Amino acid sequence: MVEPKRIICVGHAALDRIYRIEAFPPQPTKVRALEYIEAGGGMAANAAVAVARLGGKAELWSRTGDDAAGNTIRAGLKAEHVDVRYVQSFEGVRSSTSAIIVDDRGERLIVGQRDAGMPSDTGWLPLERIRDADVVLGDLRWLEGARAVFAHARKAGVPTVLDADLGAREALSGLLTVTDHAIFSAPALREFAPGSSDAERLEHVLSFGVRHAGVTLGSQGYTWRERGGGNGHVPAFSVSVTDTTGAGDAFHGTFALLLAEGLAVEDRARLAAAAAALKCTRLGARAGLPSRAELDAFQADVAHTR
Repeated sequence: MVEPKRIICVGHAALDRIYRIEAFPPQPTKVRALEYIEAGGGMAANAAVAVARLGGKAELWSRTGDDAAGNTIRAGLKAEHVDVRYVQSFEGVRSSTSAIIVDDRGERLIVGQRDAGMPSDTGWLPLERIRDADVVLGDLRWLEGARAVFAHARKAGVPTVLDADLGAREALSGLLTVTDHAIFSAPALREFAPGSSDAERLEHVLSFGVRHAGVTLGSQGYTWRERGGGNGHVPAFSVSVTDTTGAGDAFHGTFALLLAEGLAVEDRARLAAAAAALKCTRLGARAGLPSRAELDAFQADVAHTR
């Protein structure tokens, strides 16, 4: 039996409160929710769940408050078989929460709250565990954590995957110097990198020394360039969209696991795009995340219809 690959995810964990409405109103008013759910969220946390659903060993290094929301966050991750031994609870601060409003087209408005008093110290992180990981994934919501873990992973020869989203433009340059695979959202790439096209912007990202620079483009798929001249694009998969929240997290988690498993970049990108598409069929960031059997069946169905 093949031992599951071990992925350490470092970064954001949150509690999402999600309201589905028919349509966004043209001006402030009262709107009736068609559906409401409370579910786990956060970029690194969602990626860890994606890894676990697909059969990997996911370990989350993150921070919460010592409060009811933090307890719910941890319980949700444990239910998904994510190792939460290094999700640290801090007294006197609030766990991250988000209000997410989703319309009938699957578009959403996210109002997130993160406590500025959350300790940023990384001294408690078990960095010695990194050498036994197959891949490390990080987001930008805990920059000190990502820097410490990625720098240690570089020294240990463990590949890294960065979820590069909006919110830390000034810090990205330094973090990219210890990143192997940098996967941007389209808005984040266009905010960070100069250029008249995504191809030029990705070349700029490569100039920091990363091996693989990519951008998720929603319904337009995924485009990447690699050091040494390789490049490619995979189209998005057509599904009935309920909620796009967490699609990028699904992509990153799947990509990281398949990188650990040694799949070629084209296969990694295609399967990660498929996982992101399946996530979009359900409300919330996690409900639609596929198992390995579900991902394989989806791929087989797509191949059969082509």
